[in-house]
Amino acid sequence: MKLSDRLEELVKACFTGIWIESHEHDDALLEISQLCREHEWRLVSWDIDQGLRVSGSPLGDDDGSNDPLSAIRSMRSFAGDDTPSIVVLTNFHRFLSSAEIMQALARQIVDGKSTRTIFVILSPVVQIPTELEKLFIVIDHPLPTREQLKEIAEGIATEEGELPGAERLETVLAAAMGLTRLEAENAFGLSLVRDSVILPESVWELKASMLKKSGLLQLYKSSDDFTSLGGLSPPSFADRDFLIHIQLGHGYMS
Repeated sequence: MKLSDRLEELVKACFTGIWIESHEHDDALLEISQLCREHEWRLVSWDIDQGLRVSGSPLGDDDGSNDPLSAIRSMRSFAGDDTPSIVVLTNFHRFLSSAEIMQALARQIVDGKSTRTIFVILSPVVQIPTELEKLFIVIDHPLPTREQLKEIAEGIATEEGELPGAERLETVLAAAMGLTRLEAENAFGLSLVRDSVILPESVWELKASMLKKSGLLQLYKSSDDFTSLGGLSPPSFADRDFLIHIQLGHGYMS
């Protein structure tokens, strides 16, 4: 299910606290913006750099909109409006350690039922304070599907011969699964610079780098296969007879 479809359900059900785990904030905001235009909802977005923006337009530099606490409190100005407001707070998990900000957000989420204001936090991690746990529902922003990755590849490989054949392309797409849109674009672009065609080797290289950053896994590419592993050869007939004899002796078979 797409992010916009999931979000539409939650907004219509009046979930006033929504936490979206996403590594692609621009893409998530684009989906949310399109959803708001479709339903004529007001979109209010905030981040520490740009401050408050309503439908993409800044509110000004002298209104304290860059301050997270002021931004939360300013949502009261929309309380008397019949238009539902979707308030997207980007990377707001960084500010929830403040007791004042946490309490102000909790109050606004509770009041959101009557003011028709939905608070959405966009964050790459789920770090919800204990005081807010019951007020938020957590959803994921899905990574690109195989079809979306194919569209990205086709959008980058615009010259003849830059896109591999169908079978080779499937290998590329399989290697790219699990990458973000930006990571896939970078991998495909790197392959074009190196080889003038999109190949899976560059994709695997970027994926290995991504895993290395996490510190949890390392990707090792080898030409060996399972036949080189010991202990996996099928037992001989003599071995099977021996096993049957042992099982009979212990009453496993009648």
